[in-house]
Amino acid sequence: MPIMSMRGAATMGSGAAIAAVLLLAGLPSPVAAQGAGLAGAWSGSGRITLSTGDSERARCRVNFRRQTPKSFGMTATCATPSARVSQVAQVQQVSPTSYEGRFYNREYDVTGTVRIAVNGRRLTAYLRGGGASASLSLTR
Repeated sequence: MPIMSMRGAATMGSGAAIAAVLLLAGLPSPVAAQGAGLAGAWSGSGRITLSTGDSERARCRVNFRRQTPKSFGMTATCATPSARVSQVAQVQQVSPTSYEGRFYNREYDVTGTVRIAVNGRRLTAYLRGGGASASLSLTR
């Protein structure tokens, strides 16, 4: 059985290191992985505070669709004891785990802002517009 010289071992070690770097270079970056984590279906609940000051519990289903590496389209349907509403939004990634954008509710012709924070399989969303606001906690 041949014995490898130290020079041959060093060359093999360098080759393994280069292969590891090339393998890792093919993996998505943590930022891209976080963005990918937003896409898909989410559901959960929260509170909506109406312009009158009244507050209601809401249940929501939300879907995010990637449009560019850092932007997503959102469709959401939420139900409270008094109403069922749908809205759409466009959000942009502003940090590895947070997104901001604008929403539009066609039924009531209301626009506003949306802020989203993602932590693994949990998402927190804050919406404000038309004198009302909402805070939602969603999961996959």
